[in-house]
Amino acid sequence: MTNNRDTSALMYSFLSTDNLSLTHTEADDLTTPHWRLLTHSKVTTAELQGLLEQGLSGSWMLSELTPCGDCCGWRLVAVDQHCQLDRTVFTQSTLAVELLAWNGSFPSLSKPGLLLMDMDSTAITIECIDELAALAGVGASVAEVTASAMRGELDFEQSLRARVAKLANSDAGFIAQLCQQLPLMPGIEAMVARLQLHGWKLAVVSGGFMPFVEQLMQQVGLDDAMANQLDIADGKIIGTVSGTIVDSEYKAQRLAFLANEWGIPASQTVAIGDGANDINMINYAALGIAYHAKPALKNAANACVDKLGLDSLALILEP
Repeated sequence: MTNNRDTSALMYSFLSTDNLSLTHTEADDLTTPHWRLLTHSKVTTAELQGLLEQGLSGSWMLSELTPCGDCCGWRLVAVDQHCQLDRTVFTQSTLAVELLAWNGSFPSLSKPGLLLMDMDSTAITIECIDELAALAGVGASVAEVTASAMRGELDFEQSLRARVAKLANSDAGFIAQLCQQLPLMPGIEAMVARLQLHGWKLAVVSGGFMPFVEQLMQQVGLDDAMANQLDIADGKIIGTVSGTIVDSEYKAQRLAFLANEWGIPASQTVAIGDGANDINMINYAALGIAYHAKPALKNAANACVDKLGLDSLALILEP
């Protein structure tokens, strides 16, 4: 999608302030720890200028990152010890902006890598089992089980099996119906295209069900997909799942397996998810990203994205 911001006007605006200077950072300097300011293209130059004036003091060097989809960004590099940054100005802003601490140990688009994503509420905007339950007329019953799990009364496998049992005897046609209307998370297609352009492998692993991850893989061009196997017979959902349950530990194992399968070093692995079932793979990856996530996952992650689409990931990985 076209970036509607007048970049030349933004550069002039930066240059006209006392505490900011726009620079073209030399390649050798790109490993220097710094801040990355990411924004949606709908954020205006004036809005961004005001945010920078509130949040920064001292002399800063800014260099532009390569836009991806609707996401734009800049490196913010402190010039000396007098530079100060008030992070709360950015995190509490109602504007679609993210401020991330970046360091040279992060995986980079300059080398092949692996991104492993959760599906529900990460790669797509819905929770498939909830939508499937609603189509089957058992949404309230499944919600009760989910609430029990949230209270810590059930672990992931117990919760999954209990929710699937509520779907017993439902029409399996609901699965195909839902597959045809999976709502993609904003920015996923631009992100996939950018990472694959740089030789990256992309995969999805989900505590949901295989038909949905297979549909997602085909729809956006992923390299691999894994989820739970929902049992179906005679056109009906039986109410059980077969095989190994895709829980938090399995997701981490899947990341390790795929990295080994494709010859990708651990230092070039990224995991992104939103819930507690993603914690282990977030911890295993060289870069774990909590995406519009619950507090438990945010505490485990290296970086959090709360306001932008998945296209922001390309700017985090840019060297």
